[in-house]
Amino acid sequence: MTGAADIDLDGAPAPLLEVRDLRVHFKTDFGVVKAVDGVSWHVNEGETLAIVGESGSGKSVSAMTILGLVPSPPATFPSGDVFLRGRSLLKMPEKQQRKLRGSQISMIFQDPLTALNPVFKVGDQIAEMVRVHQDVSKAVAKKRALDLLGEVGIPNPAVRLNQYPHEFSGGMRQRAMIAMALANDPHVLLADEPTTALDVTVQAQIMALLQKLQEDRNTAIVLITHDLGVVASYANRINVMYAGRIVESGTADEIFYSPRHAYTYGLLASLPRMDQKRQARLQPIKGIPPSLARVPEGCPFHPRCVFATEACLPQVPALVPVNGSAHRAACVHSDRVAMAFEERASS
Repeated sequence: MTGAADIDLDGAPAPLLEVRDLRVHFKTDFGVVKAVDGVSWHVNEGETLAIVGESGSGKSVSAMTILGLVPSPPATFPSGDVFLRGRSLLKMPEKQQRKLRGSQISMIFQDPLTALNPVFKVGDQIAEMVRVHQDVSKAVAKKRALDLLGEVGIPNPAVRLNQYPHEFSGGMRQRAMIAMALANDPHVLLADEPTTALDVTVQAQIMALLQKLQEDRNTAIVLITHDLGVVASYANRINVMYAGRIVESGTADEIFYSPRHAYTYGLLASLPRMDQKRQARLQPIKGIPPSLARVPEGCPFHPRCVFATEACLPQVPALVPVNGSAHRAACVHSDRVAMAFEERASS
């Protein structure tokens, strides 16, 4: 029977993981850094949600906050909450958060070389993850670690089980991190730049592995990345972040073939297209992302935007539906963006 916490107010199944108006601020000597500033999104079972944006846009901080890994202080949480199957994560006692962290919700960290402990064998680290959340013997936990290494495609798992992280290649370390994250069959997997510093072939292998594991386990994946090529192939829905906010949200097709925010347009215009005979000149986004302690007034992207006018300055544009659909954009020039993208695509 479905519990009350699993049904939303309209009678539809509630999202597996939901972030509501999340704000994470840091007090620094340079002012208040608004790392995450009013972000809302959700992900359902078996779905892949991608969160994309440049470094410093707030992607990783939001993921770390979900796991309760952002300390307070120095961070403050002016508003918002995170719900896992209707249960508030941010308002839970630390002891309860630790029980959920690694069991119902896990994370693949950005750099496996630093995330793995260099003085412990890989198999022991995975087995420890099992024993923290399950009442099993060391032998059972080690058998589970062996099975997981085989499941994620590491060759000779019985040998690799007793090796140290520095004896693994970059791709194998990433696979070991995935094995550790899946040790307790979590419902949600947060993957923070899982293909960073890997060559293209290994990137494809890692993403194919995540996709297969997701299909086998019906796990929800939140893919945090700046690599739009990865996103195009594997994400169901995409949130584009800039300066701590979501500036566009939609399906993969909507984002890639009908962008409505100038920042999304800029990201796509800076990428080469392999599906067209004639290649238009790439257009890099001018300037650099703003300091999150001194975000420009109005639309935070307007100093770098090719469509910017005075209409961008009075206030921060709201994230509103595009033509009444679930596709949303926070841009006062969304129609001009759409027209420019169509002209570029047809040139």
